[in-house]
Amino acid sequence: MKRALSFVFVALLLASFTKPEKKYAVGQIKTPMGEILFYLYDETPNHKASFIKLANEHYWDSLTFNRVINNFVAQGGCPDTPAGFSDSPYLLKPEFKKELRHVYGAVGGGRDNNPEMLSAGCQFYIVQNKQGIARLDDKFTVYGQVFKGMDVVDAIVNVKTDKKDQPLTPIPLKVRIIYLTEKQFKKYGYVAK
Repeated sequence: MKRALSFVFVALLLASFTKPEKKYAVGQIKTPMGEILFYLYDETPNHKASFIKLANEHYWDSLTFNRVINNFVAQGGCPDTPAGFSDSPYLLKPEFKKELRHVYGAVGGGRDNNPEMLSAGCQFYIVQNKQGIARLDDKFTVYGQVFKGMDVVDAIVNVKTDKKDQPLTPIPLKVRIIYLTEKQFKKYGYVAK
Protein backbone atom coordinates (compact mmCIF):
# COMPACT_ATOMS: atom_id res chain seq x y z
CA MET A 1 0.00 0.00 0.00
CA LYS A 2 2.84 2.39 0.91
CA ARG A 3 4.50 1.64 -2.40
CA ALA A 4 1.33 2.44 -4.35
CA LEU A 5 0.89 5.73 -2.46
CA SER A 6 4.54 6.63 -3.11
CA PHE A 7 4.05 5.96 -6.82
CA VAL A 8 0.93 8.18 -6.91
CA PHE A 9 2.75 10.93 -5.01
CA VAL A 10 5.73 10.81 -7.41
CA ALA A 11 3.39 10.84 -10.44
CA LEU A 12 1.53 13.88 -9.07
CA LEU A 13 4.79 15.62 -8.28
CA LEU A 14 6.12 15.03 -11.82
CA ALA A 15 2.84 16.22 -13.32
CA SER A 16 3.12 19.47 -11.39
CA PHE A 17 6.53 20.12 -13.04
CA THR A 18 5.34 19.41 -16.57
CA LYS A 19 5.57 22.53 -18.69
CA PRO A 20 2.36 23.66 -20.29
CA GLU A 21 2.39 23.24 -24.05
CA LYS A 22 3.73 26.34 -25.84
CA LYS A 23 1.09 28.46 -27.56
CA TYR A 24 1.69 30.55 -30.66
CA ALA A 25 0.00 33.83 -31.62
CA VAL A 26 -2.18 33.53 -34.70
CA GLY A 27 -3.89 36.30 -36.64
CA GLN A 28 -7.55 35.56 -37.27
CA ILE A 29 -9.46 37.54 -39.90
CA LYS A 30 -13.17 36.88 -40.12
CA THR A 31 -15.04 38.17 -43.17
CA PRO A 32 -18.50 37.47 -44.61
CA MET A 33 -16.65 35.25 -47.12
CA GLY A 34 -14.96 33.08 -44.45
CA GLU A 35 -12.10 32.88 -41.98
CA ILE A 36 -8.37 33.39 -42.58
CA LEU A 37 -5.74 32.22 -40.06
CA PHE A 38 -2.05 33.10 -40.22
CA TYR A 39 1.07 32.47 -38.19
CA LEU A 40 2.89 35.57 -36.89
CA TYR A 41 6.69 35.33 -37.17
CA ASP A 42 8.94 35.91 -34.17
CA GLU A 43 11.63 37.10 -36.62
CA THR A 44 9.71 40.35 -37.13
CA PRO A 45 8.96 41.30 -33.51
CA ASN A 46 7.83 44.91 -34.07
CA HIS A 47 5.36 44.07 -36.85
CA LYS A 48 4.10 41.08 -34.85
CA ALA A 49 3.63 43.19 -31.70
CA SER A 50 1.90 45.92 -33.71
CA PHE A 51 -0.54 43.47 -35.29
CA ILE A 52 -1.34 41.92 -31.90
CA LYS A 53 -1.81 45.37 -30.32
CA LEU A 54 -4.20 46.64 -33.00
CA ALA A 55 -6.14 43.35 -33.08
CA ASN A 56 -6.58 43.44 -29.30
CA GLU A 57 -7.80 47.04 -29.57
CA HIS A 58 -10.34 45.97 -32.25
CA TYR A 59 -8.79 48.62 -34.50
CA TRP A 60 -9.88 46.96 -37.77
CA ASP A 61 -13.50 46.23 -36.80
CA SER A 62 -14.85 49.20 -38.77
CA LEU A 63 -12.52 48.70 -41.76
CA THR A 64 -12.46 46.51 -44.89
CA PHE A 65 -10.33 44.81 -47.49
CA ASN A 66 -9.96 48.09 -49.36
CA ARG A 67 -7.74 47.02 -52.30
CA VAL A 68 -7.96 43.61 -53.95
CA ILE A 69 -6.16 42.56 -57.13
CA ASN A 70 -6.40 39.05 -58.57
CA ASN A 71 -3.01 37.34 -58.94
CA PHE A 72 -1.44 39.97 -56.65
CA VAL A 73 -2.75 40.79 -53.14
CA ALA A 74 -5.76 41.30 -50.88
CA GLN A 75 -5.00 44.45 -48.89
CA GLY A 76 -6.87 45.67 -45.85
CA GLY A 77 -6.75 47.77 -42.75
CA CYS A 78 -6.19 51.18 -44.24
CA PRO A 79 -8.81 53.64 -43.06
CA ASP A 80 -11.17 54.10 -45.99
CA THR A 81 -10.47 57.79 -46.43
CA PRO A 82 -8.80 59.79 -49.21
CA ALA A 83 -5.96 60.47 -46.74
CA GLY A 84 -5.06 56.76 -46.68
CA PHE A 85 -1.78 56.09 -44.89
CA SER A 86 -1.69 59.50 -43.24
CA ASP A 87 -4.40 58.13 -40.92
CA SER A 88 -2.22 55.22 -39.78
CA PRO A 89 -1.76 55.30 -35.99
CA TYR A 90 2.04 54.99 -36.45
CA LEU A 91 4.75 53.79 -38.84
CA LEU A 92 7.11 50.84 -38.36
CA LYS A 93 10.75 50.47 -39.40
CA PRO A 94 11.34 47.66 -41.92
CA GLU A 95 12.22 44.18 -40.64
CA PHE A 96 13.44 42.50 -43.82
CA LYS A 97 14.52 38.88 -43.36
CA LYS A 98 16.11 36.74 -46.08
CA GLU A 99 14.14 33.69 -44.92
CA LEU A 100 10.76 35.48 -45.14
CA ARG A 101 9.71 35.90 -48.76
CA HIS A 102 6.60 37.04 -50.61
CA VAL A 103 5.25 33.54 -51.29
CA TYR A 104 1.59 32.58 -51.76
CA GLY A 105 -0.16 33.35 -48.46
CA ALA A 106 2.56 35.64 -47.07
CA VAL A 107 1.23 38.45 -44.86
CA GLY A 108 3.05 41.77 -45.11
CA GLY A 109 2.98 45.37 -43.95
CA GLY A 110 1.68 47.88 -46.49
CA ARG A 111 3.43 51.16 -47.10
CA ASP A 112 3.51 54.10 -49.45
CA ASN A 113 6.62 55.22 -51.36
CA ASN A 114 8.40 56.71 -48.35
CA PRO A 115 12.21 56.49 -48.73
CA GLU A 116 12.71 54.80 -45.33
CA MET A 117 10.35 51.96 -46.43
CA LEU A 118 8.31 52.38 -43.24
CA SER A 119 5.21 50.20 -42.94
CA ALA A 120 1.86 51.71 -42.01
CA GLY A 121 0.88 50.18 -38.67
CA CYS A 122 -2.70 49.76 -39.85
CA GLN A 123 -2.08 48.29 -43.30
CA PHE A 124 -1.60 44.62 -44.12
CA TYR A 125 -1.82 42.52 -47.26
CA ILE A 126 -1.92 38.84 -48.18
CA VAL A 127 -0.03 37.62 -51.27
CA GLN A 128 -2.48 35.85 -53.59
CA ASN A 129 -0.14 35.15 -56.52
CA LYS A 130 0.58 31.39 -56.49
CA GLN A 131 4.12 31.97 -57.82
CA GLY A 132 4.78 34.60 -55.14
CA ILE A 133 5.87 38.19 -55.78
CA ALA A 134 9.67 38.25 -55.55
CA ARG A 135 9.87 41.91 -56.62
CA LEU A 136 8.41 42.88 -53.20
CA ASP A 137 11.10 41.00 -51.25
CA ASP A 138 13.31 43.29 -49.14
CA LYS A 139 11.06 46.23 -49.98
CA PHE A 140 8.03 45.31 -47.83
CA THR A 141 8.15 43.46 -44.49
CA VAL A 142 6.69 39.95 -44.44
CA TYR A 143 5.54 39.09 -40.91
CA GLY A 144 3.10 36.18 -41.26
CA GLN A 145 1.98 33.18 -43.30
CA VAL A 146 -1.59 32.04 -43.95
CA PHE A 147 -2.16 28.36 -43.11
CA LYS A 148 -5.96 28.32 -43.37
CA GLY A 149 -8.26 30.33 -45.60
CA MET A 150 -6.37 30.94 -48.83
CA ASP A 151 -9.56 29.82 -50.59
CA VAL A 152 -11.19 32.82 -48.90
CA VAL A 153 -8.39 35.13 -50.09
CA ASP A 154 -8.77 33.71 -53.62
CA ALA A 155 -12.49 34.52 -53.50
CA ILE A 156 -11.85 38.03 -52.13
CA VAL A 157 -9.53 39.02 -54.99
CA ASN A 158 -12.12 37.87 -57.53
CA VAL A 159 -14.93 40.22 -56.45
CA LYS A 160 -15.98 43.11 -58.69
CA THR A 161 -14.01 46.28 -57.98
CA ASP A 162 -13.92 49.92 -59.03
CA LYS A 163 -11.02 51.63 -60.86
CA LYS A 164 -9.08 51.90 -57.57
CA ASP A 165 -9.36 48.11 -56.99
CA GLN A 166 -11.77 48.67 -54.11
CA PRO A 167 -14.54 46.04 -53.87
CA LEU A 168 -17.93 47.39 -55.01
CA THR A 169 -19.49 45.50 -52.10
CA PRO A 170 -17.40 46.19 -48.96
CA ILE A 171 -15.69 43.19 -47.32
CA PRO A 172 -15.59 44.06 -43.60
CA LEU A 173 -12.90 42.78 -41.26
CA LYS A 174 -13.09 41.33 -37.79
CA VAL A 175 -9.50 40.78 -36.69
CA ARG A 176 -8.50 38.94 -33.51
CA ILE A 177 -5.53 37.10 -32.03
CA ILE A 178 -6.01 33.47 -31.05
CA TYR A 179 -3.41 31.10 -29.62
CA LEU A 180 -2.72 27.59 -30.93
CA THR A 181 -0.48 24.76 -29.73
CA GLU A 182 1.84 22.78 -32.00
CA LYS A 183 -0.70 19.93 -32.03
CA GLN A 184 -3.43 22.30 -33.18
CA PHE A 185 -1.18 23.62 -35.95
CA LYS A 186 -0.52 20.07 -37.16
CA LYS A 187 -4.27 19.59 -37.70
CA TYR A 188 -3.99 22.33 -40.34
CA GLY A 189 -0.88 20.71 -41.83
CA TYR A 190 1.34 23.56 -40.62
CA VAL A 191 4.45 23.37 -38.45
CA ALA A 192 4.94 26.29 -36.08
CA LYS A 193 8.50 27.64 -35.93
